Amino acid sequence: MDTIFALATAQGKAGVSIVRISGPDAENALNALSSPAVPVGRPSVRALVGKDGTHIDEAMVLRFAKPHSFTGEDVVELHVHGSIAVVQAVLRELSAIENLRHADAGEFTRRALENNHLDISKVEGLADLIDSETEAQRMQALRVLSGELGNLTNYWREKLVRAASLIEATIDFADEDVPVDVSDEVTDIIGEIRDSITKEINGSVIAERVRSGFEVVIVGAPNLGKSTLLNALAGREAAITSEIAGTTRDVIEVRMDLGGVPVTLLDTAGIRETSDVVEGIGVSRALDRAAEADAIVYLYDDTAQLAAFEGDETVIRLRAKDDTGDYSDGISGHTGNGIEDLVQQLTQRFGDMLRDVGIATRERHRIAMQEALVHLVNAESIVQQGPEMYDIGAEELRISCRVLDTLIGRVDVESLLDEIFSSFCIGK
Repeated sequence: MDTIFALATAQGKAGVSIVRISGPDAENALNALSSPAVPVGRPSVRALVGKDGTHIDEAMVLRFAKPHSFTGEDVVELHVHGSIAVVQAVLRELSAIENLRHADAGEFTRRALENNHLDISKVEGLADLIDSETEAQRMQALRVLSGELGNLTNYWREKLVRAASLIEATIDFADEDVPVDVSDEVTDIIGEIRDSITKEINGSVIAERVRSGFEVVIVGAPNLGKSTLLNALAGREAAITSEIAGTTRDVIEVRMDLGGVPVTLLDTAGIRETSDVVEGIGVSRALDRAAEADAIVYLYDDTAQLAAFEGDETVIRLRAKDDTGDYSDGISGHTGNGIEDLVQQLTQRFGDMLRDVGIATRERHRIAMQEALVHLVNAESIVQQGPEMYDIGAEELRISCRVLDTLIGRVDVESLLDEIFSSFCIGK
């Protein structure tokens, strides 16, 4: 196994930068740069000296002996002053040491996975934690990183293995002292896990939204102040505003933190009949995005327009351009009237949705659970047909277990790992 090194903190000027070394020659690499030897687990200050005797920096050095490190290998961390020149000098010296090489993206985390310090769901949780921008994203990522998804998957698997074992015992040892009819216990187990997986599938839709951001689409007729409202909510001039109707042709997206929840605001073309081909495309896109949105802010200036989106519970209807404050349900991006109430409505709506959030955060999680559920339902139906079908029922349970194993990486997931680690920074 190679010994790898990389800058573990962000690139650029900083107070402190950390260079991480992991592998069998980590201690040798440290000894090539400093002396005397650094004891394991005790922070020590050492002068870092180049091969030619040049003084590089004064660093705080930490040693971790395997398996008590992030990667599960011998690890050295060099906490140096965060000068670009200092970091480059340290990396240059390390690259000249035999058996050392610069780490690939995510390679430290990959080694933690290979040494069973993380499962694949925890790796995904770590990636999401690094990318988190809001409090809801941080909390959700920590749930996955702490092992909640892995623990739940293991529970499902253990129960299904128990059910399959009962069936197989009936098949293989029919004359021995085992229950003659295990169908009730087996169907009880399957029913419990079926309901649990179904609940998690439903919650995963919300969890995916937390990870990617809830979408709020602002729609309405042209020239009602949709772009002005977007700018007011975003706190900056994100969209061009004009008194000319139809200024906005395409969908404009703005990311923001709304009470700790990630939200993408979308300004859209004004909805109207038009002979302009380009504007018509914009109107079509506006309607498409509205159909997929988590919330629609519908601006109107005529009660006749209220029939639009009738019966859609995702819609918040607001009278537009209420610059005089005459309408209790009005809103104006110019004056700020109604903005606070709108933010409160959206915050409450998404807060209510978060009560049902699941642990599974990615589309691949949901697809795996849906596939496992299909085989689980098949097994339940087959077992109820009687002992002569038990062998097929047991196989359906085994398939369900194998599918669930992909959630935490018990099966070959090499291509998936390549995709996950490609999003990591080099020093992680």
